[in-house]
Amino acid sequence: MTQELEMDSVIRQRIRGLRLALGWSLDNLAARCGLSPSTLSRIETGHRRIALDQLVPIARALGTTLDALVESGSDEDVVIRPQAGHSQGLTAWILSSEDGLHGKTVAKMRITPERPNGVEQRSIHAGRDWFTVLSGIAKLELGERTILVHPGEVAEFSTMVPHFIGAHEGPVEILTIFNHDGGRAHLHAGDHAVGQAAH
Repeated sequence: MTQELEMDSVIRQRIRGLRLALGWSLDNLAARCGLSPSTLSRIETGHRRIALDQLVPIARALGTTLDALVESGSDEDVVIRPQAGHSQGLTAWILSSEDGLHGKTVAKMRITPERPNGVEQRSIHAGRDWFTVLSGIAKLELGERTILVHPGEVAEFSTMVPHFIGAHEGPVEILTIFNHDGGRAHLHAGDHAVGQAAH
């Protein structure tokens, strides 16, 4: 029962918060959702029970969905506790949830010179990859070029060009964002153990 009351309170806060963010009075929202200003006031203040048939037009008027309005407010999906996945010369931590970031995967990678290198290690997939160097120097092999990326620098490139990220002279740590194809290519295909960290 307490959980239901807490969720009820969260929904009321969201309605009021969205209304105020839009700069609307109760009258403005009432005109858009077909409920009276007094009904909306009682819903926001907790003096009236929230009915599903009221939430649908309210959500629509506020430019959101019913699902978004009633989604859980728990912190379970806020904090991600990444597990390290390992393969030779590579440790990766997946820093995003599977349903977050519109299909993108955020990962922190620690690469050492022991990571296997060579033409057969290069990948090609649709989209673009992006990474920034946190420490050390990354060696980006992109087509026929070798590019050194230093701490604080960012590399963004088409992944239709054969590419490989390695370590130059010592360990390197990077923060990277992959699209769906990039995540599969870099975290699952050749690096089975790293892929396990993503699940």
